[in-house]
Amino acid sequence: MEMAITNEHRLGLGLGWAFTALLVALLALALCVPLWAATAVEDQSYSRATPEQMKWWSEARFGLFVHWGPISLKGTEIGWSRGKYGGRGLEQGGGIIPVEEYDNLYKQFNPVKFDPDEWVRIAKAAGMKYLVFTTKHHDGFCEFDSKLTDYKITNSPYGKDIVAQLAKACYKAKLPLGFYYSPLDWHHPDYFTANHARYIEYMHGQLRELCTNYGKISIIWFDGLFSTAEDMDSPRMIKMIRELQPGILINNRAGLPADFGTPEQEIGGFDNTRPWESCITIGNRWSWKPNDNIQSLKECIDTLALCAGGDGNLLLNVGPMPDGRIEDRQVERLKEIGAWLKKNGESIYATHGGPFMPTKNIASTYKSKTVFLHILKWPEGADEIKLPGIGKKIVSARLLTGGKVNVEQRADCIQVMIKPEDRNALDTIVALKLDGPASDIEPVRLTTD
Repeated sequence: MEMAITNEHRLGLGLGWAFTALLVALLALALCVPLWAATAVEDQSYSRATPEQMKWWSEARFGLFVHWGPISLKGTEIGWSRGKYGGRGLEQGGGIIPVEEYDNLYKQFNPVKFDPDEWVRIAKAAGMKYLVFTTKHHDGFCEFDSKLTDYKITNSPYGKDIVAQLAKACYKAKLPLGFYYSPLDWHHPDYFTANHARYIEYMHGQLRELCTNYGKISIIWFDGLFSTAEDMDSPRMIKMIRELQPGILINNRAGLPADFGTPEQEIGGFDNTRPWESCITIGNRWSWKPNDNIQSLKECIDTLALCAGGDGNLLLNVGPMPDGRIEDRQVERLKEIGAWLKKNGESIYATHGGPFMPTKNIASTYKSKTVFLHILKWPEGADEIKLPGIGKKIVSARLLTGGKVNVEQRADCIQVMIKPEDRNALDTIVALKLDGPASDIEPVRLTTD
């Protein structure tokens, strides 16, 4: 489902404690707002990471998402193929696998070929800088040894804590680890019933386990769908997470804006005011599907370049097979992306989006005084690409992808000319060295694709 991206602003008042308390009281009275409500607004400040805490993630640009569970035995979608859903906006829904069958698949789940070190090697070979794993999806099955439920991996024939093993492998390889956790739980008897308050305590308890028992966690990736902050008691929950894991990043799917937006199965629009990350599957499904259609290398590179050009990240998803291995076709595609990044990573990692706002065929990123122009598709029949003026002098130009480029600049126009034999089928990347910081340039909207 698509998640809206909004820009939030916080205002800090450098006032003494007493004066601040008086000001809040006066404002509450003036607006006829109860004092507890004014305090609740203040509490939302717990939901925001600092720019310094966000820096590593924004520079990473590319991460691995992993959706996996007993449903891989059926080759159908995780969560959504269960015979009955539940919760806000989903009361009447259901999937193709009967509930009794779905909820007992874990009794057959024995992924004896799961190798967390191999997963980490695959991610790093792809040029990915962090990994996010589904600890619990909407179906309620836990891939960790929660003491609060019997519906978990350690009660399967496999019998071992997947999350613990993956955490150990990530720490060893110095790969930041994030935990996907769904606030929905279609298996739990109290979820979205008259006893939902008990479910909230269960959920908070599991998040405490995840934030306490597995070392440093870099990201909590919620997936609350239509749920509100009240449905999850999110202010209290996020405050707890921040206290247990200082510096952690949290996405916007717990009813609060938190640290970054999450467009799903689409490339986010240009936004250099609020961090965002597109989560997109390498195939058609989140979890493993036999003979799924895998994106071409060209499609993957286009997606990565357009995300970076929009000043966002890409979280690319794979779905491991029932035995724990990531399918060879997916691994091969990830290796190809990694090989491309080894040659062209300077145009992606630690860059900012712009100054040219992306179209479907052109993106740009910048770092210091260099702008990287990503030409994903050359205009048919054209000898040159024309760009608007940028108010900075171009002092040199080179092709990262090999060959020669000729750039002519006027006050209102930049002309980029590359011979057909020097245009790259994946992405022709032009590095433009400027006479000053590219950050001084206001984002420029292109009039053509």
